[in-house]
Amino acid sequence: MSKSPATDPFRFHGGRLAAAAARFDRAPQPWIDLSTGISPWAYPVPKMEQAAWSRLPEPEELERLEATAARAFGVDNPAEIVAVPGSDMAIRLLGTLYTEQRSAMLIPIYSGHKAAWPEAAEISLEAAAKYDLIVLANPNNPDGRIVQPEHLRALQGQVIVDEAFADVAPVVSLLPERGNAIVLRSFGKFYGLAGVRLGFVIADIAVAERLRALLGDWPVSGIAVTVGLAAYQDQRWQDNQRHRLQRAADRLDKLLEKSGLDIIGETSLFRLASHDKARELFEILGQSGILVRPFSDTATQLRFGLPACEGEWTRLEDALSQWRDTQ
Repeated sequence: MSKSPATDPFRFHGGRLAAAAARFDRAPQPWIDLSTGISPWAYPVPKMEQAAWSRLPEPEELERLEATAARAFGVDNPAEIVAVPGSDMAIRLLGTLYTEQRSAMLIPIYSGHKAAWPEAAEISLEAAAKYDLIVLANPNNPDGRIVQPEHLRALQGQVIVDEAFADVAPVVSLLPERGNAIVLRSFGKFYGLAGVRLGFVIADIAVAERLRALLGDWPVSGIAVTVGLAAYQDQRWQDNQRHRLQRAADRLDKLLEKSGLDIIGETSLFRLASHDKARELFEILGQSGILVRPFSDTATQLRFGLPACEGEWTRLEDALSQWRDTQ
C-alpha cells in the first residue's frame, strides 16, 4: 500500500492504536484491534507473590523457566535455550552477531528482520542454497506460508527460523531436531500476553552464551518468569486454545468471503485477505473503530486478527456490511 496519511503509521507493525485514534477521531470506542495477530484470549495470569514485583529474579528461577520451555519445545538440553524480552529483541541481537555472512531472507517477512539484516538479499526458497545465512519465518508473517522442516534441515548455510506463530501448528516446528539452525519462539502471540515481553532463542551453546552475555543477568522480568512457568506447563489450556483459535478463524473466513475478499494467507491467529479496494475498506473499518493491518508494498492486502467476543464480531460484520453497500 502506498504511503498516505491514513496508512503510513500502520504499515510496518500491527498495533498503533493511538495513531488510529488520532486519524479516525470520530470512531466509536473502544477500539477493536485486529491488526496484530495476537490471540484475543489471554492465558489467565496466575496469582503472584509480591516478590515477583519487588525484587530481581534469581538465576535459579530463570534456569527453571528455560528448562520448562525446553520440555515444552522438546529440547533435551536447557543450556541451548535463552530467555529473551520478546523475540523482536532476539532478532535485533542476532543481527549484530551475524554481520559477515552473505545473507538472505525469504520474503515476504516480518519487518523486524529487515531492520536487523538491512543488507540481506530478498529471495525465494529455491535460491537459498547460494547464501551463507538464511532468515525466514515459519509459519510466515503475514501470509502464513509454511516451509516443511525437512527442507530447512537440508539447507547447508546458517538458518535462522522465526517460529513466532508455531504454537498454533507445532508440527511445522523445526524443534526438536533443528540441526545447527537457530530457532526463535514467541510467547505473547499464542498466549495472548504480548505485554509480558517474553520469547526464547534455541541455538548451539556457543551462540546461546554470546546472547546471554549481551542480555546480562536479568534478561526478563520476574513477572515473565512466573507467567511463563505456568503457561508452558498447562497442556490442557494449550490444547483448548488451539481449538478455540481454529473455530474463530473458520468463522472469520466465512465473514470475509461473504464480503467478497479473497483469503490468500493464514494461520489460525490471522487471515491475510486481498481485494482491489482494500484501501477503501481500511478507511471504513477505521471509521468504525476497527484497526486492521495494511502493508507498504501492496495496496490490495489487509491482515485481519480475531475478534474477542460477540460484540466485536457484530461490529466487524456491521462495518463489512456497510462497505459492501458501497460497492
